[in-house]
Amino acid sequence: MLWPAAKIILSACIIAFASWLSHKKPELAGFIIALPLMSLLALAFSYSEFKDAESSVRFAKSIVMAVPLSLLFFVPFLLAQRLNIGFWALYGSGIALLICGYFAHVWLMKHLA
Repeated sequence: MLWPAAKIILSACIIAFASWLSHKKPELAGFIIALPLMSLLALAFSYSEFKDAESSVRFAKSIVMAVPLSLLFFVPFLLAQRLNIGFWALYGSGIALLICGYFAHVWLMKHLA
């Protein structure tokens, strides 16, 4: 029971730190979040818990394919000035694109990985 709690606390601390830092140094916070910190932690946690290298490799391949697709979330924010819509509409549009990206990810994993 201690191991799951440690994973949750470590992950929460990283997210909370980046959120706090986003007000003071948004560029640095963005860079930290863009790092594959969660991927690094999740891969290490998964392998140490299950000791299954094959599953970890498939997990890593899934991450590699998902990263570009996950960037779809930010497309509406890049177009914010042109779209001239509010934050929540941008956020909702990003979520909708992210859902499309998920289905593309499922297809890619089935056909390419």
